[in-house]
Amino acid sequence: MKLPRRQFLRLAAGAVALPAVSRVATAQTYPTKPVRIVVGFPPGSGPDVVARLTGQWLSEPLGQQFIIDNRPGAGSNIGAEAVARSPPDGYTLLQVTAANAINATLYDRLNFNFIRDIAPVASVARASFVVAVNPSFPAATVAEFIAYAKANPGNINMGSGATGTALHVSGELFRMMTGINILHVPYRGTPQAITELLGGRVQLIFADMSSIEHIRAGRLRALAVTAATGRDVLPDIPTVGDFVPGYEAGTWYGLGAPKNTPPEIVERLNKEIDAALADPKMKARLANLGYTVFASSPADFGKLIAEETEKWGKVIRAANIKPE
Repeated sequence: MKLPRRQFLRLAAGAVALPAVSRVATAQTYPTKPVRIVVGFPPGSGPDVVARLTGQWLSEPLGQQFIIDNRPGAGSNIGAEAVARSPPDGYTLLQVTAANAINATLYDRLNFNFIRDIAPVASVARASFVVAVNPSFPAATVAEFIAYAKANPGNINMGSGATGTALHVSGELFRMMTGINILHVPYRGTPQAITELLGGRVQLIFADMSSIEHIRAGRLRALAVTAATGRDVLPDIPTVGDFVPGYEAGTWYGLGAPKNTPPEIVERLNKEIDAALADPKMKARLANLGYTVFASSPADFGKLIAEETEKWGKVIRAANIKPE
């Protein structure tokens, strides 16, 4: 049977509209069951705390529970691989951190490609690190530290929580950009590295905000913070970039999903996360933990991840850093 032209065009237009209607319906109905946020670090860690805050805020507008699934190990690669292999339906998400960008180069034989296999959803928060020394160390500024290090090559130990962490590579970037000769000493976690600095057994650490109480109490001396902008904690401390032009480092957190997750689901999650980050209560909660809210589109978050992967890849290759 031959259809009249007008009827044919009407049916064709309806067929074209079906995918759009389907996408809208998917966004409106998602989620219909609990959502897992996989965290590649143990409970109580920075990524875990931020993920729990994010999940709590998402559960109310989306009407479903967001369950935190801690899968620590291999520098967070176990959790990332689990998400990369999950169905792309929006019900398994990844707490993305700077570690994922670093690991892309640090580990030679991963069973997944982070940039290819994880779709960026939304950034959530970021934080600066602190360049800290023992108060007895004979340097009160970054400039004085660099001068002392150059006058005493090989005699300064830089502690970190482990080889290849964001704190370690931030210190390596500092070493490379200043031309100083310091020795890296890895420990089993940042708290142990801070303890060793308090005891004077290492002379320098790039610390996260868990060190802030020691700094405020005068047990550690903060020489500088590593971020260039957007720092609400220790605002009176200079930045490393004030002394070493172009230097910037820090950590950041966000959510990712398996590749091919429907874009309407990604957009829905991004919208709700941005709304949460605009809430003064969320800003205050994050600020109390030493974080600054960091909202972005999925595309902008993906751009950040790509830039950070390239940046830290250069540092890892130049310093010949290998995972422990």
